[in-house]
Amino acid sequence: MRVTRGKLGPRSRKAVMKHVKGFHGRRKASKKLATEALMNATLYAYRDRKKKKSEFRALWNIKINAAARPLGFSYSKLIPALKNSNIALDRKSLAYLAEHQSEVFNAVIEQVK
Repeated sequence: MRVTRGKLGPRSRKAVMKHVKGFHGRRKASKKLATEALMNATLYAYRDRKKKKSEFRALWNIKINAAARPLGFSYSKLIPALKNSNIALDRKSLAYLAEHQSEVFNAVIEQVK
């Protein structure tokens, strides 16, 4: 007699198919291709969550540099000057000040000078 595995097969297929909604072609229809696509998707999602942090830090550096240059500072000179004058602002908040509240950013630069 053949073993049909009861509810296990459909249950595992349903679990995979729930995650691959929105995929294109056979990647959303076939369990074999869907499983491979899901493995790659989770791998990329994990990797890119880590990568997103470095991309945002690079963006903050660019914003700080662009706002500091007209005031006579470059990014590479500004960061050590902030540390020497004991101003403990992280790059995220500095970039926000540079983009949205330029008068406060200018005041910070004047304190460094």
